[in-house]
Amino acid sequence: MPVAAGLAFGLVLTPMGAAIADPRPTLSQAKAKLEKLNDRADKVVDRFNTANERYKKAKSGYTKLNTSYKRKLETVADLRTQVVGMAVDSYKLGTDVTSWPGLVGTDNPDAALNGLAVAGQLAQERAQKLAAFDRENRGLKIERDKAEDALEAADKERDAVEKERAEILKLIKEQKKLLDRLGAYNPGNPNSTGIKYTGPASGSAAAVLRFAYAQVGKPYVYGGTGPGGYDCSGLTQAAWAAAGVSLPRTTWQQWSWGANRRVSLDDLQPGDLIFSEGLGHVSIYAGNGKIVHAPQTGDVVKVVNLSDYGRNLVGAVRP
Repeated sequence: MPVAAGLAFGLVLTPMGAAIADPRPTLSQAKAKLEKLNDRADKVVDRFNTANERYKKAKSGYTKLNTSYKRKLETVADLRTQVVGMAVDSYKLGTDVTSWPGLVGTDNPDAALNGLAVAGQLAQERAQKLAAFDRENRGLKIERDKAEDALEAADKERDAVEKERAEILKLIKEQKKLLDRLGAYNPGNPNSTGIKYTGPASGSAAAVLRFAYAQVGKPYVYGGTGPGGYDCSGLTQAAWAAAGVSLPRTTWQQWSWGANRRVSLDDLQPGDLIFSEGLGHVSIYAGNGKIVHAPQTGDVVKVVNLSDYGRNLVGAVRP
């Protein structure tokens, strides 16, 4: 098996046939390997989140359509009862008075005219009910087909999510193993009360950063939306929700959502969302050259210098 960046921990054979462990990787080699794993995990986690969001949306759509389907079934059953009832009533009231023999043979012209009026009204109502019955039946078929399509889409998204989950779990295992060897794994504290924000933000941005700083020390959790742990976009979504702004769930969705809210990286203000190249990661600018973010597996929500941030940046969004 090839040695990748000096980080394959296998066995090599000595000329005497004895087996010894490969030397431990240097700190720089381990950090380089970890950086690659983190970058890869960022992208996979965001794909997982995106697939999961689409699944939930498809499932929600199916649930609504299925509810509508059941409602229409009840409507159709009710219409059928009404139509049958009208037919029975028509028979009991002798609406055959509208037939020519019935009209000519009656001894009471007023009764005949009254019968004709009643019959006409019943006929009109019957026609309207039957038309509604037909419309409901046609609508029922359309809604049922939509529900079936939505369910199929939901099943496909669920399968996609499971594949992404398996890949993420494998990556996380690799990350944890490497972090343990470096003595750098930080499990975090899900009950951390964080730190106080004392930066220059005001208004909505201040609310965002007070919330984000209160999460400092909580673990990074892929797919995490709080309160005990977060992934990067889960933190930004929750922080801006604290200021009354509803962001989409994933990094890609947040970047797309902010298409008309992009700002220059040279003009950052507290609360701005900063996106890394490849859109695998997002953080919140805190002012004074600082950012707060949920970095990656084995780490915690933290505040760091933007200048020390180890990823290339692609842009920023001001919600």
